[in-house]
Amino acid sequence: MKLLFLVADGMGGWAGEAAGDKTCLEAAETPNMDAMAAEGVVGVCHTIPKGMAPGSDVANMALLGFDPARYHTGRGPIEAAAQGLELDHDDLVWRMNLVNLTELSAQGTMLDYSSGHIKTEVSRPLVEDLQKALGDETFQFHPGVQYRHLLVQKGGAIEPEAGLRINPPHDITGKSIHGDMREFSRSVRLWDLLFTAHERLAVTAKGTNAKSIWPWGQGRPLSLPDFKRTFSLDGAVISAVDLVRGLGRAAGMEVIEVPGATGLIDTNYEGKVEAALKFLERGDFVFVHLEGPDECGHAGDPAEKTEAIRRFDSRIVAPLRKALAGRDAAFLVTCDHFTPIAEKTHTPDPVPFVLWRAEGEPSGLPAFSEAVARTAGLEIEAGHELLPWALRQLA
Repeated sequence: MKLLFLVADGMGGWAGEAAGDKTCLEAAETPNMDAMAAEGVVGVCHTIPKGMAPGSDVANMALLGFDPARYHTGRGPIEAAAQGLELDHDDLVWRMNLVNLTELSAQGTMLDYSSGHIKTEVSRPLVEDLQKALGDETFQFHPGVQYRHLLVQKGGAIEPEAGLRINPPHDITGKSIHGDMREFSRSVRLWDLLFTAHERLAVTAKGTNAKSIWPWGQGRPLSLPDFKRTFSLDGAVISAVDLVRGLGRAAGMEVIEVPGATGLIDTNYEGKVEAALKFLERGDFVFVHLEGPDECGHAGDPAEKTEAIRRFDSRIVAPLRKALAGRDAAFLVTCDHFTPIAEKTHTPDPVPFVLWRAEGEPSGLPAFSEAVARTAGLEIEAGHELLPWALRQLA
């Protein structure tokens, strides 16, 4: 049997974020997910362990079957795995955004965690310049994709910086950075690096919205069990997002790059479908991740989030169902976490999911939504148990 795990990042939301007191998922046209819900097994799953921040790093690690409470070390280390960086065990890896601030001070406000969704061809030279100008034996800058980059602090895992609690910038859009500046000030070298980079960007990033670096999500290098040995599945991940690719690479899965995959609503849907089907000619399991709904949620745009969900249903779910009709294949469809429009960031609500295969026993449920899933009576208490549970149902 082939298993397709389809994840629409941040798809879940709260009532009232779309017209008619609906969630964006309820407001979107999703005939394919609705049909799966009527014919499959529906429930909710807690992807965020208690006490952990509701991030895509934690949630997607759980969805891939690994307990974040045991394996998660930070957002940065996951994305370093995606880049294949060679790290020492005591290195501290920071996720580093390029952000837009009113000012880099305790009186500043986070205007944009993505510098206007800066394009990679613009951001990469900026980070390469930071490495050339500021990189040294302690701090090393590594360019990534769009606004998402890395800062490696050599030997930093045993230094005080490992304990700093910096907010993810997408959690504080439109909010004060006072508390974060206080945290940064606890490290003289990180504080100096922050301001020196700010001054450098004032020269090199003119004409862009990249005003500052924002290091956060730091941790030791990531180590995960081998996915194939753990689940007896030859698996691959398809995503435009470094953290998902990093999780796959750390677990020994194949990481498939799709040209034109942007992590936004205008991503290469057809390319992802084609890549998934091609891999399934020789593999057993493919994890297809779409970032668009999450980015629209962070932007507080209900119309765009609703459209992103519609496209997920029509341009990912529909063609994959059609291509695999009549074959021994199953689908597990969900989101990693909620990104409610009202919050513009992630929340730890249990996410709706549906497990579907052609010969399954119909549930008769009217639609796939947050509210309907809560009425189904099935609740997976730990996110890392969802995949093993699904495999048991399909055995």
